[in-house]
Amino acid sequence: MIGARYDVRVPDSSPPAPLVAIDPEEARAALGGRAIGPHVALAHGLNRALERIRVVGAGAIQVFADNPTAWRRKAEPPPGIDAFRAALADARVGPLAIHAPYLVNLASPDPVVQERSVEVMTTELLMGARYGARYVNVHIGSHKGTGLEPGLERAGELVARILDAVPPGPDVPMLVLEDSAGQGDSVGVTMTELGTILRSAARHGADPARAGICLDTAHVWGAGYGVDTEDGVEALVAELAAEVGTDRLAMLHLNDSRAARGSRADRHEHLGGGSIGAAGMAALLTHPALAAVPAYLETPGMDTGWDAVNMDRVRRLLVGRPLPKLPAEAYLARGERV
Repeated sequence: MIGARYDVRVPDSSPPAPLVAIDPEEARAALGGRAIGPHVALAHGLNRALERIRVVGAGAIQVFADNPTAWRRKAEPPPGIDAFRAALADARVGPLAIHAPYLVNLASPDPVVQERSVEVMTTELLMGARYGARYVNVHIGSHKGTGLEPGLERAGELVARILDAVPPGPDVPMLVLEDSAGQGDSVGVTMTELGTILRSAARHGADPARAGICLDTAHVWGAGYGVDTEDGVEALVAELAAEVGTDRLAMLHLNDSRAARGSRADRHEHLGGGSIGAAGMAALLTHPALAAVPAYLETPGMDTGWDAVNMDRVRRLLVGRPLPKLPAEAYLARGERV
């Protein structure tokens, strides 16, 4: 049995997780073929990331390809990227998703921000192809007080410009737009808003097959969707089908929430340890329309061992097993922002 925890220094503000005894092969098998896994830090190198993926029994991963808080992007992937891709393929781990930097604002009224956003997202898609990623996920952004409808239209136009700048091909990732919890002047909060952006992108010439959406479960909760019950999840899926189309759902970000429903706050929590709760997380994981969608955990303390705890909770939720009570220190854990 292998204990799933990083052997690195831990910030005082983010306590390490309790040791979780995991047999990696059994843990992977318990996912039942599902593409579910954590966001994995690459700061300690590609080999360390591969070992972490194996240890927690991940079936998929998400990474940052570069600094998530900077405009400047690296011209080349890290050394060893080809071996990294081969190792993921050999282990049948995937799809790989890349999370784009936070400075991107596809709804911005500022021409300078628009141009920078297009440039960065073009670079991210091209780099994603080098990584072998299937998706590049991005927060859509904010209309900055200029009104929702113009913001949605600008976002659609910029999606089309980004895709126009990157020729299609079998290795080019899909551009995936993540829903927002609704803080500030954010756009893409409701299924209607997401559908409007995709239709705008199509009007501006974007191939619908190259753009999809990601639903973050903590975000939909913050936006007001009652996904703490089976009926609430069913209502979300029905609205998704009507306004966007379930075929456009490329990814899930699997997070509980510390925020109140409808608060428009984005506060990630351990699975089953927040306001959505175990019943809601189980309903999201097992709904027929969502079960085949790759899911990526962005729960607290992923760089201090809590990724193993939350992957264990995923496996329990998938088969209807009760979740153990989280220790008090779990609620102090934080980590790399995602």
